Amino acid sequence: MGDTEYTPPSPDDDPDLLDHTFQALRVGATAPRPPSPPDCPFCDLPQDRYHTWYTGHWILLEPRIRLPAHTVPPPLRWIITPGGLATELGDAEPLPGTVCRIPHRVACPGLLPEDHWPWLTALRLHNDRRTRRLFDLPDEGLPDAG
Repeated sequence: MGDTEYTPPSPDDDPDLLDHTFQALRVGATAPRPPSPPDCPFCDLPQDRYHTWYTGHWILLEPRIRLPAHTVPPPLRWIITPGGLATELGDAEPLPGTVCRIPHRVACPGLLPEDHWPWLTALRLHNDRRTRRLFDLPDEGLPDAG
């Protein structure tokens, strides 16, 4: 059918590359490079654009916001290395005094908020339904007590 000796590798050919790409997308890194200037495509606010250690992936980070890393959920902790690369800390426990950056996607007014704890959201909705069932009795159709 044709010479495939010089076909560039695809993610399907290399499980490590596929896993690498999946991990980059899981943490919010994008490929190709975000727009220049680095404005959010959803809200048009200017962002800080950084190259990540995921080859070919970039991240838009919220500008001028630096938070104590222990107050930020694990997948949202990004630090900037001395070489200028953005690296997410993952599940690693940050050292005391570590500050981090957050991706703009979690603060973007043009996107729906992410649900970082779906089990807690499900429990909250369940408790809300229970509360309404117990305390919000219907006024219609009840016999007149007075």
